[in-house]
Amino acid sequence: MIELIRSSNLVMLSALEATLASEGIEVFEMDRFISALEGGIGAFPRRLMVADGDATVARRVLAAFMDDHGG
Repeated sequence: MIELIRSSNLVMLSALEATLASEGIEVFEMDRFISALEGGIGAFPRRLMVADGDATVARRVLAAFMDDHGG
């Protein structure tokens, strides 16, 4: 698995995860529980991981997503 993006912006991560899923790319969110333990202050960003074989397409989807959403 490769790290696609790391962020504390939960809304953006959720929208990106849904966008990737709509393209048939399975996403695994790491650090979900540690960020919940720290009280949501953003000290520990979450990471979206994708399979190595999906990395190229996932990066294209990420680039288009960021262009569309001002990232």
